[in-house]
Amino acid sequence: MKRIVLFDGECNFCDRSVQFIIKRDPNAFFHFSSLQEKTGRELRNTYQIPEQIDSLILLEGNRYYLKSTAALKICTKLKGAWKLLALLLVIPAPCRDFVYNIIAKNRYKWFGKKASCKLPSKEERNRFL
Repeated sequence: MKRIVLFDGECNFCDRSVQFIIKRDPNAFFHFSSLQEKTGRELRNTYQIPEQIDSLILLEGNRYYLKSTAALKICTKLKGAWKLLALLLVIPAPCRDFVYNIIAKNRYKWFGKKASCKLPSKEERNRFL
């Protein structure tokens, strides 16, 4: 099953998160697209994801997951102890998303905005849609 992570391509924190996932995903479970790219916009339309949502989005099968749920579901496929974070899924999403929303609201202020994108390596390029 193909899993696609949609992310804010202008956000430094989001970019670092994608790099974090790539380093811990040796089986290449995840593929990536920026929300700002044509592919990201087309996937948003296909999955009928509202335009105002600019958080991390995980597309898996015919479903999508947002915010902390997306992040924790991604952790289930990463190598190492990151899988254990999936235990946090027992906490109701509104409680988890409270913390997620604080980080998301301040991501540009705390981590900055990118003026240009890092060029992916040859191996990484295949994982970007």
